[in-house]
Amino acid sequence: MGCEDERGLGDRIARFRVRRKLTQERLAERAELSVDVVRKLEQGQRQTARLSTINALARALDVEPSVLIGQPTTFEARQEGDSPSVLALRQAVSPLTELLGEDADPEAPPTVGALRAALRSTERIRREGRMADIGVLLPQLIRDARTAAHAHSGTDAAAAHAVLAEAYQVAATTLAALGKEDAGFTALERSMEAARRSDDPHLETMGVSTLSWILTKQGRLEDAERVALTAAERIEPGFRSRPIELSLWGILLLRAATAAVRRGKHDAVDELLNMATAAASRIGEDRLDYATPFGPTNVGVAEVNFLVEMERGAKALTAARAVPELHRLPPTWRARFHVDRALACVDLGKDDSALRALLAAEGDAPSGCATTERPGGWWPNYAAASAAAPPP
Repeated sequence: MGCEDERGLGDRIARFRVRRKLTQERLAERAELSVDVVRKLEQGQRQTARLSTINALARALDVEPSVLIGQPTTFEARQEGDSPSVLALRQAVSPLTELLGEDADPEAPPTVGALRAALRSTERIRREGRMADIGVLLPQLIRDARTAAHAHSGTDAAAAHAVLAEAYQVAATTLAALGKEDAGFTALERSMEAARRSDDPHLETMGVSTLSWILTKQGRLEDAERVALTAAERIEPGFRSRPIELSLWGILLLRAATAAVRRGKHDAVDELLNMATAAASRIGEDRLDYATPFGPTNVGVAEVNFLVEMERGAKALTAARAVPELHRLPPTWRARFHVDRALACVDLGKDDSALRALLAAEGDAPSGCATTERPGGWWPNYAAASAAAPPP
């Protein structure tokens, strides 16, 4: 694995090209790229490439984009205790080139269409909670979007800022899930700044949702509840509200409820959950806006989570049986749901049922899990799920 990681991007492209028995010209044709791009990458004349270029090469070579990029390996990451992916995200969020006023990207800026396609290419791995791959791909997307936002003007600049804002939000969530809340907060600050310069009016609301979760992770529960409720009151939907507005409102209510339940404010949790349930019923089915689910299924999963937090195990299991269409949620969210079922079973002394729920969680969770201490023993806590599925 070590030798694999030490290969450069060009070495990996050449190795997979040879394995697929392709010439440089044929690879360029299949990827719809200039052969000069392929040649320069393989010869090391270019050390990096746009994420859109990497995606095109990955499709042509039938490999995952993250395999072509490879895991960054640095001495600094080992010294500081950060994983290489975390260090790469830190460097992308707070680049030294900006502080020094250096122009570190001589390539032509990517088009808005290429940026949006690159952002869409990350959605599947985000839903699946593949945090290592997120840490590999996201830094390049942030750099690409920042270059485009600075280089373009007018509507193209606004559209590039929208991609940049969402990429920063993903970085913020990922860093916070990995226990780097301060770095996540920095990423979120940059996201909110980009959102204000974007053409998407909903990105600031999603930023507040992410902020509430990061504050919850920091233990700033009162602040987390307040920012979510303030934003929810500002956008409170009416009779003619669109589904996206109902969804964003409901997401904020659940973020506020997450902080409230940890503050022991059970009456407030019940009230917030009732309002979120009403919004979900109005929508009628689960939506996936900005890679965040909301609808009847997600609210049902949230209810189970809150009941477990409030030590109402019997009610949690009853609610779990009523959750509709669980298959509609991303696998990471389903894994969290099954862990909550297991914890409810443990509290009720139903060890066999708890084991079955944990096995279901293991089947849905991304590879790799941590553990968390519970009364009576150690239980899986799928930390990788947290990036794609913050607390409801």
